[in-house]
Amino acid sequence: MADKLQSTGRAPALALASPAARVPSAGTFARAWRRFTANRLALFALVVLVVLVLLALGADLIATYVTKASPTDQRLLYNFEPSSAKNWLGTDEYGRDVLTRIVYGGRVSMGVAALGVLVALVIGTIVGLVAAYYGGWVDGLLMRFVDLMLSIPGIFLLILIGSLVQVGPAMLAVIIAVLSWFDLARLVRSEALSVKQREYIEAARALGVGDLALITRHILPNVLHIIIVWATVAVPSFILIEAVLSFLGLGIQPPTPSWGNMLTNSTQYFYKSLGLVFIPGFFITITVLAFSIVGDALRDALDPRLNN
Repeated sequence: MADKLQSTGRAPALALASPAARVPSAGTFARAWRRFTANRLALFALVVLVVLVLLALGADLIATYVTKASPTDQRLLYNFEPSSAKNWLGTDEYGRDVLTRIVYGGRVSMGVAALGVLVALVIGTIVGLVAAYYGGWVDGLLMRFVDLMLSIPGIFLLILIGSLVQVGPAMLAVIIAVLSWFDLARLVRSEALSVKQREYIEAARALGVGDLALITRHILPNVLHIIIVWATVAVPSFILIEAVLSFLGLGIQPPTPSWGNMLTNSTQYFYKSLGLVFIPGFFITITVLAFSIVGDALRDALDPRLNN
């Protein structure tokens, strides 16, 4: 059998198309993880993110067993109360428990960001891979569309859409994603063009591997590091976009809490309760900062030049 393969010249092709050649090895990710964990600041930021996510996911439990309050329950006789054993972060202008609204607002704000990033990842990755793999007029058409959309400030489109229609959290996430995947598509295309030229891709194509299998099994795993880093950078950007839109009154509408509209509602009561401004602003800042630190550390840890 080995003699037959050598006589037909297929042995080298099979070797080049082996799984070890076409996907990043486990050792590569292990080295990246060691470099990431060596960064103490990044580890601390990761712990902060885990705590924030757990608080958002456990909002119902916190409301039921800790604060015993709904994020929309109004008690006008107890407005602007300071921090106490009953209301850990005090109450707002309507007597609503601030801690309850913060954890529910975190669920909304981070949920919008997470869903938006997921949708943007799917669109941007598919467009980038298809453009790089097929090239020609397909690449030209897709990239000219990307260039056109990048020339239009996305925040203006978001403000325009927000002023025309009232959107919920899921729809807002999709709208942000549809207007935010263009940079990812260009990054994926650039890396995929390089991967496409490698010998094991040509070997797999010579062995009759189909286009879909080539893209998903051979090219996609080699651009995952770019996708991961882009996602960690995009999440804080999406959180800020949601906060800005909600602050302008164009995003999540009350009584549904989000960090952005909590900040908006508190500005007119600045002199009555400084905490109403500080608390949602603090959570926005610490979340964005933690994601940024983790994203920078992942970018360094997954740098292909360090994985050789």
